[in-house]
Amino acid sequence: MSTTTSHTPPESEGRSDGGAAGPAVRPARLIQNEVTTEIPVHLLFRDDPDPVKVPLRPAVVARRQGTGEQPRQRRPVPVRRRPLPETDPELAERPARVLPGAAGVLAGACGVTGCLATTWWAGLLPPLATEALRLPASTGAGLGPAHWAAYAGAGVLGAFGFGGLARGRAGRAWVLGLFGRYRGTVRRTGLLWVNPLVLRRRVDVRLRHWRSESMPATDPDGVALRVVVLVVWRVRDTARALLGIDDHETYLRECVEAALARVPVEPAGGTRGGTTAAGDALTRLVATETAPVGVEVFSVQPVRVDYAPEVAAAMHRRRIAALDARQRASMLSSVVDSVEDTVTRLTVRGLVELDDYERKVLVRDLTVAFCSGRAEPV
Repeated sequence: MSTTTSHTPPESEGRSDGGAAGPAVRPARLIQNEVTTEIPVHLLFRDDPDPVKVPLRPAVVARRQGTGEQPRQRRPVPVRRRPLPETDPELAERPARVLPGAAGVLAGACGVTGCLATTWWAGLLPPLATEALRLPASTGAGLGPAHWAAYAGAGVLGAFGFGGLARGRAGRAWVLGLFGRYRGTVRRTGLLWVNPLVLRRRVDVRLRHWRSESMPATDPDGVALRVVVLVVWRVRDTARALLGIDDHETYLRECVEAALARVPVEPAGGTRGGTTAAGDALTRLVATETAPVGVEVFSVQPVRVDYAPEVAAAMHRRRIAALDARQRASMLSSVVDSVEDTVTRLTVRGLVELDDYERKVLVRDLTVAFCSGRAEPV
């Protein structure tokens, strides 16, 4: 079965000479090569056995301007900063192995005693010393190999005993290293014995504060400032602070300078939080930057904020103008409230009856009087 699509030619064409028109005619062909084509019926009703499913996504149509529709709010994509690289995982503070100072004193005394005994054994001890120590007379005939070996052993024992004595102080710590390897940290106090072969580096672990010099900064409007900050900090991990970087104090100073370049500081009396908000932001930022190197920061607070010399005069004039404008606005608001209250009371109580013109005149006179009275110096 097939269907036929055909196009019947027009029976007659309209005359171009403007004569009477005949019966209704059809327009001429728009496509000159139009032909009749046969279409099989099964093609018209064919169903696709496995239709391909196309995922549909909701179309985003831009809203027209001027229609009052609010644009769709897009969530800001948070910018993730790359964290600071961690130092060597093995480079973490751990207690070092030390002995009480009494052990070093005892070892040193044993070494000295051994040297004296060897001298008496070799017969080299003076008679006066022998009598003072109440020792019997020695029959030694001089130094031999056995005597030298005894001297060496006693000398090494005495040197290690007395050479390893150290005094630990509160608020101070020793960072020990042996042949370039970290051996531990000593935070104990009192007389201690430490291996004399290790390298000792003293570090202050007390709570410290640092008042910086004048550093460059900017306010929220981008105006140049000179800021002095007070930093309260301490060394939390002695191994990372001394061995992880060259100088932890220099690193802390540079972190504070970098934070001041990124966080705007508002002078005192501002409307955006002042130095308190800036100090909180600086504290969080500097504490995050110094934590991987074993430095703990408690507070970074601006203690003096001044404009840079090149803009100080202009900003001073600007602040005076702003204060004057605020004072004038406050005075004008007070005058308007006073005039409104006066006119309302006179009208409500029936003391005067005013038309529009008289009301305007009264308001003008009262405004001039109040302004003149407030402008006079007290």
